[in-house]
Amino acid sequence: MLLMAGDIAASARTRKGKLRPSCVQASFSSPCMSRVFSVTTEGMTEELAQAVESGNLDKKTADKLARLTPESYCTHKSWGFGLVTEWNLPIGQVTIDFKTKKSHPMQAVYAAETLTPIPDDHILAQRETNPESVRELAKSDSSALVKKVLADFGGKATSDQIGCALSPGVFDAAGFKRWWDSARKKLKSDGRFGMPAKKTDPYVLLETPVNSGTRLLDGFRNARHTRDQVVALEEISKSLDDLTGSQDELQAVITLIEEAAQRARRISPAAAIEILIARDDLMQKFPQLQGGAESPTIANIIASEPGKLGQILESIPGSKEKRVLEALEPAYGEEWGDKAIALLPSAGARLISDICRLFERHNRKEQFQATVEKWISERSISSEMLIWLCKERDKRFPALFNAELLAAVFSALEADLLAEKRTSRLKDLLIDDGELVGDLLIGASRDVVRDSMRKLMLTPAIEDLSKRSLMARIVKLYPDTQSMITGAHQEDEKADNLVVSWASLEKRKAELDNLITKEIPQNLRDINIAKEQGDLRENAGFKAAKEHQRVLQRRRAEMEHDLVIARGTNFENPSTATVSIGTIVSLKGEDGSKETFTILGAWDSAPDLAIVSYKAGVGQALLGAAKGTTVELPAENGTRKATVESIVAFTDINLLTSKIHIIPAGMAIAG
Repeated sequence: MLLMAGDIAASARTRKGKLRPSCVQASFSSPCMSRVFSVTTEGMTEELAQAVESGNLDKKTADKLARLTPESYCTHKSWGFGLVTEWNLPIGQVTIDFKTKKSHPMQAVYAAETLTPIPDDHILAQRETNPESVRELAKSDSSALVKKVLADFGGKATSDQIGCALSPGVFDAAGFKRWWDSARKKLKSDGRFGMPAKKTDPYVLLETPVNSGTRLLDGFRNARHTRDQVVALEEISKSLDDLTGSQDELQAVITLIEEAAQRARRISPAAAIEILIARDDLMQKFPQLQGGAESPTIANIIASEPGKLGQILESIPGSKEKRVLEALEPAYGEEWGDKAIALLPSAGARLISDICRLFERHNRKEQFQATVEKWISERSISSEMLIWLCKERDKRFPALFNAELLAAVFSALEADLLAEKRTSRLKDLLIDDGELVGDLLIGASRDVVRDSMRKLMLTPAIEDLSKRSLMARIVKLYPDTQSMITGAHQEDEKADNLVVSWASLEKRKAELDNLITKEIPQNLRDINIAKEQGDLRENAGFKAAKEHQRVLQRRRAEMEHDLVIARGTNFENPSTATVSIGTIVSLKGEDGSKETFTILGAWDSAPDLAIVSYKAGVGQALLGAAKGTTVELPAENGTRKATVESIVAFTDINLLTSKIHIIPAGMAIAG
C-alpha cells in the first residue's frame, strides 16, 4: 500500500536531523504528521512571518519556503531527491539531505528558487522512502500504480516520464521494461486511460472512464490524417475481443474505413492496403458485418498499381506482406507468379520466405527453383537471397546447395563492395557459420573444390585472415588441398603452370582488378536500369546487358584460373644449349632468308618486335631445338623449314614494361 499525504514516520530523522532512508517506514493508519512549526492563518509559519517582518526575507521567497518546511521532501534538477532537515532563517539558510550531498546548506533565497516541493504521498517521494510498497502495488495492480503516477504528474505522462518516475528506485532498467510491457496491455482494456497515438504522446488519466471498445473506435473516428487512421486501426486489430457487443457501431465504422481506403489509394496505396487489412480482420472476427458493394479490395489496389508493387511492400510492415502476396492471384490471374518473381531481387529474407511458401501452396515450387538456379548461374542473385538459401541449408532446395552457390556468394560479396548501401551480412554469415563452406562443398569433385579455393584466394571481398580461416575449414574436409596453401604443388599441377613475365603478370592482375571493380559493377548497374524499363521478356536492353554479364563472368573465371597457375620470371640465366623460354633464336630459311624470334612468357606477344609466346605455334616448334637443327614452322599454307643458326639469352627486360605491357592510366594494379 502506498503512503497517502503526510503518512511519513517521525523516525525519518536522526537527532542531528539527517535523513536515514533505512529508518523511513510507512504508517498506514496514522493521521497526517504534524509539523515542527505551527502555521499562521495565511499559510506561513510564525518563523517565516518574523523573517519577513524583520526584512531577512521578502514575501515571495517566504511563500515558496512555506512549502519547504523541515521534514518535507523536494527535488533539485542536479542533485535529485532530498529531505529538508533544518531552517536557520536568522542567517537565511536552509539545510537539505540529498543522496549525494548530506546536510547540504543552501541560501534560503536560492533554495526557494531552485527546489521543487514534493508532497509526502507523491510517487517521487514514495519511490525514495517506501519503494517496497510501490513494488507491491506494481505487482498486484499495475493499472493503479500508473493511475497514481499520472495523477501526480498532472493527469498525463509519456512512457519515458513514467519510466523516470519508477526507475531507478522501484525497478532497474530491465525490470521496468518487463513490467511496462505487461502493464501497457492492461491499460488498453482499462477505460480509465487515454492511450497515446504515438510513442511521444502522453498517457492520459480520464475523468470519466470509457468502454475500451468505444475508446478504440473513437480513436479511429477522431483521426484526421491517413497515418493516424492506420495507427488507430492497428490498435483495433490488436484488441478485437474488446469490441464484442459493439456490432452496430462497427458496421458504421466499416463504412468509414472503406471511405478512408478509397481516399488513401490515390495518394498512398500502401496506407490504403493497411486500412483494408484492418477492415478484413474486423469482418473475419465479426462475420455479420457487411462491406459496401463498391468497396475496394487489396487485389483492386495492387492490380491498378502494377508498377508500384515493390514500393507498396517496402512501405507496409513485414507482418502484413503476406496479406499482399495472397492478393496477387486475384489481382493478376495466371501472371501472379511472374509478379512475385519480380519482387525477389530487392526482397528481404522474410519476404523471400513468404514468396517461396506462396509458390509451394500453389504447387509451383519448380518455377521458383528454376528462377533461383538461373540467377545463381548468372551470378545475378541478391545477397539477401543467398543469405536465405544458406540459412535454409538444403531443406527446401537441396539441388541448389552446392559449390555453384558458393561461387555465387563470392560474386555477390564483390558486388556488395561497390553497392551504394553496403552490407556485410553475407560475409559475416560465411565467416561466422563454421560449417557453411564445408556443407556447400560436400560431394564436390577435387577439381571443383580446388577451383572454389582459387576463387576464395583471389576475391578482394574477404580479408586475408578470414581467407585463411575459410581455407583451413576446406583443408580439414579435403586434406589433399593443403598444397593450395603451402605452395607444395604436386607433379600433375606443374604441367598446368604458366611461365609468364613479371610485367605481363602485373598487367593481368590490373586487368582482373579493373574487371571486378569497374566493368562488372557497371554491368550490374546497366541491368538494374534496364529492369526499370518494363517487361523483361521484350526488353532488348536487359537481354543485351545479361549477355554481356555472361561474357564478363566467363572472362573473369578464365583470368582467375590463369593467375592461380601463373609463375612470374625475369628470364634470368636461361639455357642456350637449346631453344628455351627467355632466349633469342636466329633462323635461316630454305630460300636463304633470315629471321629472329624472341621466345618469352605465355602472355608475351609482340609480332612487330618478333616476340612470341612459348605457347604459340612458333614457340612450340622452336622449344628444345639445338643450334644447327632444322625445324618446321607454321606458315600460311602448311609449314616451312628453317635452320637454327644461333641461340642467345634475352636481357632487355625494360622492353616488356615500356613497349608491350603498358598499364593504362586509371587501371589500378591489384595488390
